[in-house]
Amino acid sequence: MSTTAPAPDLPEVFPPTLREVMLRPRWIAMLVLCLVVAGIFAWLGQWQLARAVDTDPREEGATEQVMPIADVVAPGSYLTDPLVGQRVSVSGTFVPEDFIVVESRFNDGVEGYWVTAQLQAVEPSASLAVAVGWAPTREQADDVAASLAQTADPDESVDVVGRLIADEGPVPPPRTDPWAMTRMSPAALLSRWHDIDDAEVYRQFVVIDDPLGGLDDIVSPAPDAGSTINWLNIFYAAEWVIFAGFAFYLWYRLAKDAWEKEIEDLEDDEDPLPA
Repeated sequence: MSTTAPAPDLPEVFPPTLREVMLRPRWIAMLVLCLVVAGIFAWLGQWQLARAVDTDPREEGATEQVMPIADVVAPGSYLTDPLVGQRVSVSGTFVPEDFIVVESRFNDGVEGYWVTAQLQAVEPSASLAVAVGWAPTREQADDVAASLAQTADPDESVDVVGRLIADEGPVPPPRTDPWAMTRMSPAALLSRWHDIDDAEVYRQFVVIDDPLGGLDDIVSPAPDAGSTINWLNIFYAAEWVIFAGFAFYLWYRLAKDAWEKEIEDLEDDEDPLPA
């Protein structure tokens, strides 16, 4: 008569492997959540990468083609990068009281002065700062500004063609002369302009092609074409890829911590208490 051999004694607890812990429903659900998060990060990285490359750059020399200012920027709006330095045309009238001298203007490395004016544009109706020429001395700049103020006819429409440039930003005037201006800023000029009640104002200014009053040309070369690749956006895209990878690492690290804690708890349960 045969007898069945007794089964060998087995330990009461089988320590799980890391793989077994990862395959538990809780950690599989956590993995699915990490997949969703990583997918969102990957989509954001792809979106940034698509924005990093200009697939439709403006043709070379596009800034040198004169465009109506209304087709380039609206009053009060910021100028987008492809249109910075665009040559524009605008019609309007000069305000006789608003020919103002701006200091510290360099022409081919020579320091001098700009004479500026307020042009009240017709289409669209808004005030526009115009740099009408450069002078090597303050005396000449002041004389031309005074002469233009006397001869400007507020009822006579003029056509202005020049390069559209972004506001340089206002700075506090020097203590020695609170009326001095060293930056070409329509925001600063606005505080000294006349007849601006409820008027819209361009944030940009125009450097005129043909200077007025015998002033010198203002050197204003065409802007560089620049690169069609935005490296900052590529850097952001790389960051999103790193974040996506970190989501998986976080899942792995949490699952491993849970496994290690479980092993430690089992080892503590097996150790007899000291007498």
